Amino acid sequence: MITKDEIKPILKEKVLTVLFKKKDGTRREMICTLKNDLLPIVEQDPNKPKKAENPDVLPVWDLENKAFRSFRLDSIISYSLADEAAYEL
Repeated sequence: MITKDEIKPILKEKVLTVLFKKKDGTRREMICTLKNDLLPIVEQDPNKPKKAENPDVLPVWDLENKAFRSFRLDSIISYSLADEAAYEL
């Protein structure tokens, strides 16, 4: 199983296609990233308490749905580099 410490640096530099198993047992393929130049600008509300980070779940930017999504690290079936040029801003 890949760890958060292994995959997060890749996502900060690249766009990945991640295949994982959802909670309902179906498979989902997501093209995602954590590259700053592909993330939306999100203003943080200083009055809103910060959520505790779940070490087993990784939030990412879904480039097809243009929204933050997450998946469990132990549900990853495979991942590969995606065609990054298709998602350049």
